Amino acid sequence: MKNRRNLGSRIKDPKERGAWAELSFMALAAGHGLKISSPYGGFASYDVGLETTGPILRVQVKCTMCRHPKGGYSVNIRGPRYRGYPLGTVDFFALYIIPTDDWFIIPYAVIGKRYATLHFTPGSKRQKHGKYREAWHLLLEASQARNEGPLEIHACLAQPERGECIAANVSAARLRSVRCMFRSLFKS
Repeated sequence: MKNRRNLGSRIKDPKERGAWAELSFMALAAGHGLKISSPYGGFASYDVGLETTGPILRVQVKCTMCRHPKGGYSVNIRGPRYRGYPLGTVDFFALYIIPTDDWFIIPYAVIGKRYATLHFTPGSKRQKHGKYREAWHLLLEASQARNEGPLEIHACLAQPERGECIAANVSAARLRSVRCMFRSLFKS
């Protein structure tokens, strides 16, 4: 279903174009019934959080207008400090080819940690990542609740005795600093 107007090619600044691509992705994901969240401040290793009834999926959004010399388009998958994304920091990559208005939803397991430049030739039968074109169903399936049994939560209201191990393996010094922080916040 291609009825989106492609306005991204008019944005000249790469950071602004990236922000526009993230917003476009969020709008399309919401249209597929996914709940959207965005990490505040841009300090997370992912751009968008998605969920329905299951776990929150971390999605890194990339876009390109860069033509490859042999045809098609190139997308750089650069993580922090121009390295790949470590395992557990991203679940999916959403790659947007602006001139052709194509989204590729690719699981982390396909790309992995490596720093990569992926090449896309939309419409080609030999397209390596063609099965991920407009693969919104992968996000929907991955965001469904997984029945892994009951969730166990261990909590305690009493303060631990001196030297006693705290269930969350938090050091005593860290626990004291957190308590002091909350006391100062709630003083009247």
